[in-house]
Amino acid sequence: MRNTIACSFFFAVLIESGCTKTPEPTKAVAVSGKVEDLPGHESLRVDNSHKEGPRTLSAESYIRSYLFLFGGLSPIDSQTALRGSGATVDTTLFDTWSDYLGALGMPDYREDIARSSQTNALMIAAFERIGVALCDRAAEHDLKNGATPATVFTFKKTAALPTRAEFDERFDGLHRRFLGYPAKLAPTDRSSRFFTLLTNASGATTDPTIRLTGQDAGWTAVCYGLIRHPEFHLY
Repeated sequence: MRNTIACSFFFAVLIESGCTKTPEPTKAVAVSGKVEDLPGHESLRVDNSHKEGPRTLSAESYIRSYLFLFGGLSPIDSQTALRGSGATVDTTLFDTWSDYLGALGMPDYREDIARSSQTNALMIAAFERIGVALCDRAAEHDLKNGATPATVFTFKKTAALPTRAEFDERFDGLHRRFLGYPAKLAPTDRSSRFFTLLTNASGATTDPTIRLTGQDAGWTAVCYGLIRHPEFHLY
């Protein structure tokens, strides 16, 4: 009788341990093949229709972006900042917004001129001119004069030309500001190319009569490259 009870208890323990044991997970096996080979995908349609190329946004969107990059100023205040004041006034760098609206493709209902329906070379050139003016004035304000608060170049300049590590840290901030994501996620080695651009531009301008020289000119060239980049203008 005692042996029977002991055996029953032993088998009960074995059964319980077997039921509570966690089964081994099944490993997924990758199988190569075509999508059409999957059940229900035998008649999968292929989209061979014409695809539109990259396009630009409306001119108002770019103007809002420029105003934001310049510190959130109103159009009139940004026009004043772009034209300069005192000894730095330069109307060849930027005229007035009204001088650019037609080139940017915006309508002029006073003259019964409709909005431009297609992007053209004059429109792109106008966008680039405004971007260049923005970069120049921002470099003067932030880098050359060291005014605060900074608008675009929100980092502190290095005493000499930045090392690659110093450049990468500062460039990443500019890349995020203009293009909206970290530079290391760019599809190409963008940091290396822009570091070369900064180095070359910094050494190419040594004439003290030029508005921006040395490292200021180098960072301005980096700004040119970002604000004129296709990822800034196209979607």
